Amino acid sequence: MNDKKQIFGWAMYDWANSAYVTTVAVAVLPIFFSGVVVGEGGYEFLGVRYDSQSLWGFMMSFSALWVFIFAPVLGAISDFSASKKKFLMVFCYMGSLFSILLFFCGSGDVVRTMIFFMIAQIGFVGGNVFYDAFLPQIASEDTIDRVSGKGFAYGYVGGGLQFALSLALIAGHDRIGISESLAARIAIATAGLWWAGFSIITFIRLKEMEAVERFPETYRSLPPVLAYAKIGLSRTVATAKKVRKFKHLLLFLIAFMIYNDGIQTVISMSTIYGTSELKLPSWVLMATLLIIQFIAFFGALIFSRLAEKTTAKKALMLTLLIWAFVVVYAYFITSAKEFFILGILVGLTMGGSQSLSRSLYGSMIPKQASAEFYGFYSVFSKFSSIWGPAVFAVINIMSGSSRNAIISLVVFFALGIIILSFVDVEKAREAKTSALFT
Repeated sequence: MNDKKQIFGWAMYDWANSAYVTTVAVAVLPIFFSGVVVGEGGYEFLGVRYDSQSLWGFMMSFSALWVFIFAPVLGAISDFSASKKKFLMVFCYMGSLFSILLFFCGSGDVVRTMIFFMIAQIGFVGGNVFYDAFLPQIASEDTIDRVSGKGFAYGYVGGGLQFALSLALIAGHDRIGISESLAARIAIATAGLWWAGFSIITFIRLKEMEAVERFPETYRSLPPVLAYAKIGLSRTVATAKKVRKFKHLLLFLIAFMIYNDGIQTVISMSTIYGTSELKLPSWVLMATLLIIQFIAFFGALIFSRLAEKTTAKKALMLTLLIWAFVVVYAYFITSAKEFFILGILVGLTMGGSQSLSRSLYGSMIPKQASAEFYGFYSVFSKFSSIWGPAVFAVINIMSGSSRNAIISLVVFFALGIIILSFVDVEKAREAKTSALFT
């Protein structure tokens, strides 16, 4: 615990996979999907025509739904078999492979693009269940906020650097004699290679804890896959019963589910919002996203330090207040200058809210069952990720404007703050040593 080499290796996974988040999920692919793959005419399915914003929202929701269903069981299996690292590798290379395969998608390839992206997104969010689960094992309670912040800080810099290279390639496509569309596809594929390549550092440095439980006698006659599936399901049910009995841990998860709905919707729909609603040129969106990456680096470190001087809960609640202001401000903006200001606020707040949510939860769960409990964390996270983009898409279809969807998100932050205020962190930390968790 608190080993510098392990912490560095762990943080480097954030450096690696953040290239996917920034270039593929948030920046280049949404613009490419909207302008080239789908186009202005939209896509017709079963007699209904969908625009790119709606299709993107449904893709994000489906990917989150898959992890919502399977993450707790996979987490329970990985805890029992001490195989978090193996699961992380599988999801990492599945996601990076399909990110690279997006290179082969072009104009009109709507279904192929959607399938490849959803598999890549499942690889990303599924891998993070096991990545996050290492946090309580490598950091003590007094360093967990700082280590979590370090991971996000590495991610923002790594993702920002790869995105800057992608932005330079797209901006200078004429000079090297390629089309803008080809430059975008190369940038997307390069993000997948970045993810796969830098993750090797993580897999070399990060060490798995030894399994502490023996394989039950009743399962030894079954095929390994079926046996582990049964163990995973039984442990998931048992953990769900435990979580229900611990008021403050459950309250935190409910608060997280609600305010994270707002955060994830802003992050996943921001580029589509800027393209379709604000009609901003692609260079404005790209530059803003680059600003967000590097501002978020400082945001993660600033709020982790603030958490050490006050408490993680107070620092987290401050970030949620800023998020509420962000979505209200986003409703009224009309110009590129205002979008840049919005990006600065998002970057500062995003780094703090994501880092503190992960570390605060990590400090309240037993480390010997960390993947299992982070599986539930992922369930609450992805449950909100299912509904946020889906609601955004529905409101956009019904009202014809994304602004109404944006302004509605303030409710999620307000409710999150109210519920979070009732969470007693110390009581939640005491509960993890209860016999029910052992």
